[in-house]
Amino acid sequence: MEAYKLWVRRNRDLVRSLESLANGLTWILPERFANSEIAPEAVYALLGVVSSVNQHIIDAPTENHSFASKEQSIPWGLVVSVLKDVEAVVEVAAQHFVGDDRKWSFLAVTEAVKAGVRLAAFRESGYKMLLQGGEVANEEEVTVLENNYGVNGNGVPAIYPMDGHAGNGHKAMTKGLDGKNGFVSKSLEKRAVAALNKFGENTKMMSDPMWMRRLQPTPEPTVMVAEKPTLASIWSAKGGTGRLFVLGEVVHIFRPLVYVLLIRKFGIKSWTPWLVSLAVELTSLGIHSHATDLSHRLGKVHQLSSAERDELKRRKMMWALYLMRDPFFASYTKRHLQKAEQVLNPVPLIGFLTGKLIELLEAVQTRYTYTSGS
Repeated sequence: MEAYKLWVRRNRDLVRSLESLANGLTWILPERFANSEIAPEAVYALLGVVSSVNQHIIDAPTENHSFASKEQSIPWGLVVSVLKDVEAVVEVAAQHFVGDDRKWSFLAVTEAVKAGVRLAAFRESGYKMLLQGGEVANEEEVTVLENNYGVNGNGVPAIYPMDGHAGNGHKAMTKGLDGKNGFVSKSLEKRAVAALNKFGENTKMMSDPMWMRRLQPTPEPTVMVAEKPTLASIWSAKGGTGRLFVLGEVVHIFRPLVYVLLIRKFGIKSWTPWLVSLAVELTSLGIHSHATDLSHRLGKVHQLSSAERDELKRRKMMWALYLMRDPFFASYTKRHLQKAEQVLNPVPLIGFLTGKLIELLEAVQTRYTYTSGS
């Protein structure tokens, strides 16, 4: 296994090219959306699992890193990716063997497992926002500053977080903004103070006799281990805003499970699952927005990182999938697609491509896993 990992890291471009070629070949398999498509879907899922494993190997930190977080016992992001690929096979197999109505019981079990895994990933990350459903790690960006020895005056590398949720570590780093510990602020005044202090440290170092410096032991590089905050520490440090943030994320995690359970009870043609799922989406986003606004009003620091802001934008864009879900699709979207096909059908080539596109959309719409956004 180690030899395979080494090969993947050294040939990452070749690996990605082979994966793209293999995924492209799956689309030319016959009867992709026919009733008996278990085998093609299983092949596609297997390729997805292999791709996820390879990406995990490429993204995994190596032993040469000077900074590291606590070793994860389970790669939750990889588990979520594998579950998403397997879920498509579960849906197709269940539909083939037990029918359209009873397949929702199997999908409910799958979504329950995914929700449990995402809760574990949410806890493992220190209760940070899940990126792409937990497939991407939400890691805090840091800036490392070193003096001539590669460390600060205490023999420890200096770290300053670029963005993200600030907690007790932020207070400690604010203490070092005067330059004593080598931290740098975006403020020009504090940059000047830090530069003057560093100049003083360098001058003192130059004034020390060379033989005294040689007698001093050279500090060894220190591996910084980031401590993950607990739920109790978040609630005590951030109060109501921290509770709201955790609540909003938990609501978002359970949204797919609620949607499938409602479909299992009321049926896919009922408006109840569609409306409740949309309401849960809006509630989750509203809680996140309210938590951020409340923290600003209370003067607390609750800044979203750039990755978290992009994640909220991605979640909003995923709302477009509601146009592809029944009963909205059958009542409105399909009707407008058919009108567009009638208008563009006389146009050479464009009419043909439009018809094929609409045919593909109608086939994709029949699969929950293709339009679930989970």
